[in-house]
Amino acid sequence: GRGGVPSTTRIARVSDTPRPPTTPPPLTVAASLVAVQGLVLMALAVAEIADLDADRRAMGLSTAGVFAAYGVLLLVAAWGLRRQAGWSRGPALITQLIWLGLAWNIRDHVLAAVAVAAAALVVLAGILHRDSIEALTGDPAEE
Repeated sequence: GRGGVPSTTRIARVSDTPRPPTTPPPLTVAASLVAVQGLVLMALAVAEIADLDADRRAMGLSTAGVFAAYGVLLLVAAWGLRRQAGWSRGPALITQLIWLGLAWNIRDHVLAAVAVAAAALVVLAGILHRDSIEALTGDPAEE
């Protein structure tokens, strides 16, 4: 303070401000790929609507609705993974198992099957990484 009087005001230092925990890189990669999967499903919903036939309007609209809803779910799950919300792990993990099954079903289209399987495996590895488990559960992974 001035004139030898102690100052009662304190300047906050950067280290004094609470910081949200940083997301582990494997979890960030997994969240990013889950978001891409959600966007792919949203694009499939749009493509399904664009290709509607009068003969199969109800089927096309319901398929588009399922794709859109699942895409939104994955986008929300990706957001949750990025924010380290434990609830987001379940939908993301189940989706990867579905995508691995999808990759097997489209194995005649090798490039597409490999891309789908690779994305699913990278997401699984990212979510099941020790640092990701710790971030999502708040508990240190048991060794």
